[in-house]
Amino acid sequence: MIASRPRRNHLRSVPPVVADPVNSLLHLDSSHSGNSVSRHLTSLYADTWRELHGSAGYRHRDVAGDPVPLIGPAYCALARRLETQPRPVPLNRVDALVSNTAEKHEWALTRPLVEDLLAADTVLLGVPVYNFSLPASLKAWIDRVTVPGVFVDPDTEDSLLRGTEVVVVTARGGRHRPGFDFQEPYLRAYFGDLGVPEANLRFVHAEMTRAPDSARPSRFQALGAESLAAARVAVTELAGRTGQAFASSSVESFDVSRIEP
Repeated sequence: MIASRPRRNHLRSVPPVVADPVNSLLHLDSSHSGNSVSRHLTSLYADTWRELHGSAGYRHRDVAGDPVPLIGPAYCALARRLETQPRPVPLNRVDALVSNTAEKHEWALTRPLVEDLLAADTVLLGVPVYNFSLPASLKAWIDRVTVPGVFVDPDTEDSLLRGTEVVVVTARGGRHRPGFDFQEPYLRAYFGDLGVPEANLRFVHAEMTRAPDSARPSRFQALGAESLAAARVAVTELAGRTGQAFASSSVESFDVSRIEP
């Protein structure tokens, strides 16, 4: 577990800030813990990114501290109407298909989240493991933001997210046994279905984060510390890469399973 956020002086080797509003980062945290490893790592990524690009294009949403409301019947009715249109409906034309006050309310909650995602060059997700899966707070964001058709170019039917880069940082209290990872496969499938290319997806896993809680020293504590150190290196590397450099990064999916016991 992490007692405090890293000091900013760990980034002294990063070049001076050059504000670059063309680059944009959407940073989502979903941990409910006040002493969160995933938040520590996403904060390190975001600090590194802002050292390089400035803060103009940075957007942070804490979906645990400020929860996204669960979708309701009016949302579902509007989504079904959008699905039945002959062509994908772009974001700026959804208003015309809203038919009542309840749908208007649901769309008012939804549109800013969709705009955030469409505007982002990079999406950074902090995802702890809760009961082998995602936090409900993140799933609520996924359910609401996934509006039929709004991520598709109505003229070409190409995905509007085909150039988006996604970095997922997970924190796992233990170490997943084979067949028990329900995070990475799900998120790969989800963002892939939205049109994010496989080459634009990166995962960094910090495992055995609860090992320090044990009163007795064990090899798992050393493995957990090594996993966290490697994750810190990985997120710092990824934060300094964009575009072609991101695609050629050696970090595809790093976790403690690569470390021998």
